[in-house]
Amino acid sequence: MSDENAGAWISLFSGGKDSSWALYQALERGYPVDRLVTVHPDDDSYMYHVPATDLATLAAESVGIPLVDVRPDDLGAATADDSGPQGDAELEPLEAALVELDEELDGGIAGVTAGAVESEYQTSRIEAMCDRLDVDLFAPLWQRDPETLAEEMLDAGFEITVVQVAAYGLDESWLGRTLDREALDDLRDLNEEYGVHVLGEGGEFETLVTDGPHMDRPIELEYEREWDGSRGTLKISDARLG
Repeated sequence: MSDENAGAWISLFSGGKDSSWALYQALERGYPVDRLVTVHPDDDSYMYHVPATDLATLAAESVGIPLVDVRPDDLGAATADDSGPQGDAELEPLEAALVELDEELDGGIAGVTAGAVESEYQTSRIEAMCDRLDVDLFAPLWQRDPETLAEEMLDAGFEITVVQVAAYGLDESWLGRTLDREALDDLRDLNEEYGVHVLGEGGEFETLVTDGPHMDRPIELEYEREWDGSRGTLKISDARLG
């Protein structure tokens, strides 16, 4: 689909810390990222970051790279209890969007960035998709030490807000909390006590990057906390660029 040294790069982008770090690392290495692609699942998803994906539009505006949305109606039917077919069905509209971009962009697509850390399920499907499309995959977080990654994000100046929690040990106070070094220390403790992943890789928590060195303006949020006693989400009433 693309020549190895020609074409644009596409960043799979949710606005969360992992995909934002993959994008940032690609930009730091000089990859010509021409589009961000955000998939907006309806509800729980095996493949994609779910909460607050609509805020990716604001994040993309701050980053200064055009965003392509893939909406729930495009995701295809799949049964929630069959992760294999669901993951494959969820990939179909993404792959179709990439095919369209390959035809649209000068030189086609050279590569795709992804923020997977430890999910073999997610990464194997993205790798297979990139193989079918004959494009490179850049996954700079893959199998890296999560604590080191978290430290690197903070050192780079990422401002990270927790927008959803769903794990024992993470209470309502984590909703809206900034993932700073104090929070990272607390996550280390929770990892030892309850097995909470330091980066939330198992879906224990989800995040939004509200500012960073790759962004021109910070995202400012107004919200309320929705908490059911064991898990919760930020209900965002207003979001804007500062």
